[in-house]
Amino acid sequence: MNFASDNGGPAHQQIIAALTSANEGFAPSYGAEDAMTELRAQMGDIFEAPEAAIYLVATGTAANALALATLAQPWQTIYCTPLAHINCDECQAPEFYTCGSKLTLVGADDKMTPEALDHAIAGAGHGNVHVAQPGPVSLTQVTEMGRLYSLEELGALSGVAAAHGLPVHLDGARFANALVALGCSPAEMTWKAGIDAVSFGGTKNGCIGVEAVIFFNPEKAWEFELRRKRAAHLFSKHRFLSAQMLAYLADDLWLTSARAANARAARLAQGLGTLPDCHFLAEPQANMIFATLPRATHQRLKEAGARYHLNGGPLETGPEDEPLPMRLVCDWSIDEAEIDRFIDIAKG
Repeated sequence: MNFASDNGGPAHQQIIAALTSANEGFAPSYGAEDAMTELRAQMGDIFEAPEAAIYLVATGTAANALALATLAQPWQTIYCTPLAHINCDECQAPEFYTCGSKLTLVGADDKMTPEALDHAIAGAGHGNVHVAQPGPVSLTQVTEMGRLYSLEELGALSGVAAAHGLPVHLDGARFANALVALGCSPAEMTWKAGIDAVSFGGTKNGCIGVEAVIFFNPEKAWEFELRRKRAAHLFSKHRFLSAQMLAYLADDLWLTSARAANARAARLAQGLGTLPDCHFLAEPQANMIFATLPRATHQRLKEAGARYHLNGGPLETGPEDEPLPMRLVCDWSIDEAEIDRFIDIAKG
């Protein structure tokens, strides 16, 4: 009963097999291997963007921070939500790699509105040498509360950014989960909606450690290459990154894994919905659930070995009926029987 994080799940066997195959013999280094050439062509087809510049790194933080560093100048600010991963979970990596760009928080939680974004940008000190100047907008899909931006919402936010002459970055650590939930194409969720750059996640969805950075404007390619090398994120044995990503895309493994994770989360949410003392903090739309349960229920689940994040507490002391918030995450490998066991224990 492990719902702690999709980071903690196993890698898919097809990814392991691809790494074993890539380990045979010699191959050019630093991204010059044939597999990377093949990957660029495949991803260009998938995104309907054959001219896009596509690069690989090993972590989501590197993908986000280096992509934003390529889009932002040090004297600019990056617009994001208060709960954005780049604000809460990356130890100021975007600020570090941009050499000083600050973050301007828009909205109150995990999603921003076009009105709030326009107000934040319009209120910036355009042309005032004493303050940060407007820079890129960064959106997260799936959001940090497990919700989705619709295609219309993405288009509206990108439209605001474009009206101010600003680029838009999409943190897609759970890109595949969002894509299958919306039932759209990669192009529709990115450049057709006005997105300029994407962090395309693989690690949370069955890979060992690989993320793609995609620039739909190839003019940014050389700068990103320099920034990636300078930041020590250019792998010498790069073939082990491209092998993972090729296997991830092969036979739609990335979509199959995401559908499985989303379906498990839906089953878990349905079960939680039958509990009279469970209250959802956000509508579950992909593979993450945020809800509350009474302290006594959490104690019972934890004693039975369930693993998940409590966002309140303490667990040990306090009224038994006090609701405590939690985060539950399903990955592709979660067994339905474990979900049903979790619900049975929660019922008491």
